[in-house]
Amino acid sequence: MGKGQIIFLKFTVYLIGVMIVSLCIFALPHLAAQSAAVYPEYAYLEYPVLIGLYVTVIPFFFALYQALKLLGYVDKNESFSKVAVHRIGLIKYAAIIISLMYALGMLILFIVNALHPGIGLVGLLILFISVVIAVFTAVLQSLLSNALQIKRENDLTI
Repeated sequence: MGKGQIIFLKFTVYLIGVMIVSLCIFALPHLAAQSAAVYPEYAYLEYPVLIGLYVTVIPFFFALYQALKLLGYVDKNESFSKVAVHRIGLIKYAAIIISLMYALGMLILFIVNALHPGIGLVGLLILFISVVIAVFTAVLQSLLSNALQIKRENDLTI
């Protein structure tokens, strides 16, 4: 992978991080307050839902950090290493945690009869994307692990 591509990917990861931080600081509190004003019967859920969304940001940023570390290994031509496989596994677990958190949150909202269809669709979209990322990273981890094993065997035979 070229140096320019890695710089572009790192820039993209940083941009995603800045966008999510901006969303958390500026948009989410305003949206929560606005939703509580429009739907006063759900106003009691304003802060629990907001806190739940903020908690899901923690594994997201953990995954972004792991992606940056992984890009650093690719930049050093260490993409076929145990550490790279481990980083991909950490991204997989972060995606699984995010999907479980959203599934649990939507289940709780459904149980208390407060799952608005719009919120449900956004939650399902985030859940689906997290599951796709978890499956993709699991496949990538397996392929990279197999490639690492083949590389070790080739290093031993030469």
